[in-house]
Amino acid sequence: MNTVRNQKQHDLMTKTPMTKLILRMSSPTIVSMLVSSIYNTADTFFVSQLGTSASGAVGVVFPLTAILQAVGFMIGSGAGSRISIYLGEGNTEEADKVASSAVFASVLGGIVLGVLCKLFLAPILSFVGATETILPYAEVYANYILLGFPIMCASFVFNHLLRCQGKTAFSMIGISTGGILNIFLDPVFIFTFNMGIAGAAIATILSQTVSLILLLVFVQSRHSVLKISLAKISGGFGVYSVIIRIGAPSFFRQGLASISSSLLNNRVKIYGDAAVAAFSIVGKVSFIIMAIMLGVGQGFQPVAGYNYGARNYRRVRSAYKVTLLIGCAMMSVAAVICFIFAPNILAVFRPDDPDVINIGSFLLRVQAAVLPLMSVTVSTNMLLQSLAQNKEATFLALTRQGLYFIPLIFILSSLLGLFGIQITQSISDTLSMLTAIPFAVRFFRKIKEKEAEWVDDNTASNEINMNVFENFEP
Repeated sequence: MNTVRNQKQHDLMTKTPMTKLILRMSSPTIVSMLVSSIYNTADTFFVSQLGTSASGAVGVVFPLTAILQAVGFMIGSGAGSRISIYLGEGNTEEADKVASSAVFASVLGGIVLGVLCKLFLAPILSFVGATETILPYAEVYANYILLGFPIMCASFVFNHLLRCQGKTAFSMIGISTGGILNIFLDPVFIFTFNMGIAGAAIATILSQTVSLILLLVFVQSRHSVLKISLAKISGGFGVYSVIIRIGAPSFFRQGLASISSSLLNNRVKIYGDAAVAAFSIVGKVSFIIMAIMLGVGQGFQPVAGYNYGARNYRRVRSAYKVTLLIGCAMMSVAAVICFIFAPNILAVFRPDDPDVINIGSFLLRVQAAVLPLMSVTVSTNMLLQSLAQNKEATFLALTRQGLYFIPLIFILSSLLGLFGIQITQSISDTLSMLTAIPFAVRFFRKIKEKEAEWVDDNTASNEINMNVFENFEP
């Protein structure tokens, strides 16, 4: 039964028309990413009703959760990319071993990170941009969020384990259920139970717990090719080394998001709580939009991994092109909406604070202008990562929030003040896109060479078989 189910999954990934397959794989991941980002934004929305300082607190705590995401995404994407290739090769035993080890590593990583952040919480929050008025809110919010770090980290990994084998619909159900629950629980805990900003954090942890339970059930169900087991957890460092190497781009991408967010908050806080709140709100809105592109990219990754493992290089190339076109179209629509309705979007969060609206509207429009470019950056990075092109993928992951953003935030804020801070991300995004293009071109040149070698080897093998057949005497 397992063999039949594995073969059907293999045929789905390697034979389905590419546009249909990418849309099928990415639609659930887009929904799950959107719901995940929306319920994160729901915290900002409901907490904003408590005041500008409370609104800023959610943005200040973001660098801590970004570090957790960096660890979770590193383990999940690293394991998922390796698993996709194993499944393409038909090696389910090694795939199970990697999956089980990844789950163990995620729980341990969440515990260690939560304890470290708790020990140095106040200094960390001050460093990442909390003003004297924002700090009390940030401490209350963070104290509860840290308790949920192991749960959240494990959820990220289980999410990847479903996506890497093409079970994106189950991934969507698990993430979306928790996200929708969070949206309903936020006002209940914040206002009905009168728990304030602590209520938002508790609602988030409860929702993440529900998501984790559902994802665990799906991974262990008969619909999953993978099976998690304590007996399959690796005791050696080899498996973890592979996971870390392949997942390094995700770690740097998310880790640098934490660092850049901290630097951003530090530069912005001199302009007051309104500026911190505006950047926090736009950051959440931008995250929702980027979730669309990331969802397309995450739906594309198992397709690339499966077909690369099956040596179907033509479909790898086709998958990349389709992903690029779909992502660019979606980002363009989102960019137009954000550019036109920027003030209205900011007013949803802080309708009675004109400073927040004015600062945030310009920032959102500047970032919207370069959104279509992100399809190139994300598609190329995820292509390289899904096929274990570790060095190239890691370098590209370093560009957007590190190599370009970090020096630009210092230079432009010093030269142009608040305006310089507002345009930093857009300039960084443009430079990242220009950097990604030669990497994509170089990779597909290599793919053509591999494709030619594969054809030549098969042709030679067929010729040998024919000669044997012709010379055979009964």
